[in-house]
Amino acid sequence: MTLFLQEVVVGITTGFIYALIALGYTMVYGIIELINFAHGDVFMIGTLICISIFGVFGITNSPSTAPSGIALVGVLAITLLGAMVLCAVLGMVIERVAYRPLRNAPRLAPLISAIGVSFILEDIGKLWKGIEIVPFPQIFPQKTFYIGSLSINSVYILVIIVALVLMVSLQWMVTSTRTGRAMRAVAQDREAAALMGVNVNRIIAITFLIGGGLAGAAALIWGLAIGSTNFTLGFTIGLFAFTAAVLGGIGNLVGAMLGGVLIGLVEALASLICDSTQPGCPIGLPHGGAAWHEAVIFIILILILVFRPSGILGQQTPEKV
Repeated sequence: MTLFLQEVVVGITTGFIYALIALGYTMVYGIIELINFAHGDVFMIGTLICISIFGVFGITNSPSTAPSGIALVGVLAITLLGAMVLCAVLGMVIERVAYRPLRNAPRLAPLISAIGVSFILEDIGKLWKGIEIVPFPQIFPQKTFYIGSLSINSVYILVIIVALVLMVSLQWMVTSTRTGRAMRAVAQDREAAALMGVNVNRIIAITFLIGGGLAGAAALIWGLAIGSTNFTLGFTIGLFAFTAAVLGGIGNLVGAMLGGVLIGLVEALASLICDSTQPGCPIGLPHGGAAWHEAVIFIILILILVFRPSGILGQQTPEKV
């Protein structure tokens, strides 16, 4: 039971990171019905930005360079803000250059453009930090707290707090502010919103800005929790986050949060499946469940698309004509 609960904690922590990235997918799709496949690579670029900001402060992978006390809080705050701002700007640039000119084109055109931007960002990451796995400086104190026999790492607590604050803030902004109301209006009927005086281009740009900012925040907490990155990270994690958005109901913010946590739990609990090639494992999988978690996640994606394409919290909507 302790091992099960331990994996649940890991799954929830990872799931909150997926949820932050999934929010970018679901917001963009909700506004302009575009699957922004470059979003995962914006997250990857965010991890490299964080490493570079650490480098400005002289922080490397050596423990002796890690700050402490007020200095640590300041570095983390500056890095979080810097990653969010730069990733937000990157998201807006991508929308302005690669998507806006194709907004009235057939749907296949912006989709291909999104895939192209994804490859461009991967190549930028490759040129920036190389093709090898890049270690992420572990500057946050690694402390362990116990609830009975269950251990919780201090980094997990940081991840959950940051993710919850950002997700609650986003939900409040969308439901309670003028910009949020404009976003919901554009999502419901772009032409009618424009007739009512809403600047549609501005709202769509803000949507990409917010999605990019959330990806930048996810990049920092991912690096602190996992400890590494590389130029292909955005492809895999982006697909996980997209699956989370579809699972929860793409276009639904709460659904994206729920989907992210569920995908994180599936990934973590898969590691409990034993290795069928080893003695004492009556029912298992070759090489253990951890080796198959990607297949399990994408099987879930296929099943959702087949049996409930609207997702857990999504609603079936008529096709606009």
